[in-house]
Amino acid sequence: MLNLERLRTLDALSRHGSVSGAAEGLHITTSAVSQQMSKLEREVGQQLLAKNGRGVRLTDAGRLLAEHAARILSQVELAQSDLEAQRGRVVGELRLAAFPTAARGLFPSALSALRAEHPALRVRSCELEPEGGIAGVIRGDLDLAVVLDWYNKPMALPEGLVKAHILDDPADVAMPAGHRLAERAEVDLAEFAEDEWITWGEGEFCHEWLMFTLRSRGVEPLVGHRAPETHTQLALVAAGLGVCIAPLLGRHPMPAGVVTVPLKQRVRRHVYVVWRADADRRPSIRAAVRALREAGQNVS
Repeated sequence: MLNLERLRTLDALSRHGSVSGAAEGLHITTSAVSQQMSKLEREVGQQLLAKNGRGVRLTDAGRLLAEHAARILSQVELAQSDLEAQRGRVVGELRLAAFPTAARGLFPSALSALRAEHPALRVRSCELEPEGGIAGVIRGDLDLAVVLDWYNKPMALPEGLVKAHILDDPADVAMPAGHRLAERAEVDLAEFAEDEWITWGEGEFCHEWLMFTLRSRGVEPLVGHRAPETHTQLALVAAGLGVCIAPLLGRHPMPAGVVTVPLKQRVRRHVYVVWRADADRRPSIRAAVRALREAGQNVS
């Protein structure tokens, strides 16, 4: 009889590609991962791991069993979801992630509502950029992730995930109060051709969106500073070091000396929550989605 926890360890090794990654994803030690794999190899009577430099790799037998493990664990998740749905109670543990401005703008309201309405539900949350949140849900490290895309640059949703819309988040340009365009009713991105931009980290989805959008307006971006967190960007704007895109969600309180002006293009990002399709019937998932949507309705 195959042990479910050992199959879960094998699945984590397959998904993360390393013992340390599997240990982090499962919240156990690397020695515990090695012990579980040694026991699993004895159970099946075959070598599942082979040395690969300083790390390990799955053998042919390991890959074969990992494929079965993924399907078995998906079926277990579906069974647990069905049992939880039949019981109809919002209980157990729920692991959520959100990109930083959503964590600031949505989690305080949504998670406090969940605690008040469902005291038997244990919620754990963290901040992750959209790509990391989606990867965490796919791996099974997270139950839900609040992610985003932009009106002109959608993010592809991997197979096996479903999503629910939370809100459309309008974005303005934030600039120093003494900026030449600060008193305008609205601005065009093309008017910032000579300005330095304060943007997100290289390779991040929002940074790539900004580069794509500015270039589509005929502006070759002058990137002066990078900061993944909105309030750091706004602090740099307040110091007169450039301009940035400032979505409404999570940007308050606005630092002194910063003005936001709407764009003629009416730039918006779409904020939504994703989860695995095989967990769709879990009452805790539905309760969390409902709480996040209600929190989204109060964003202003």
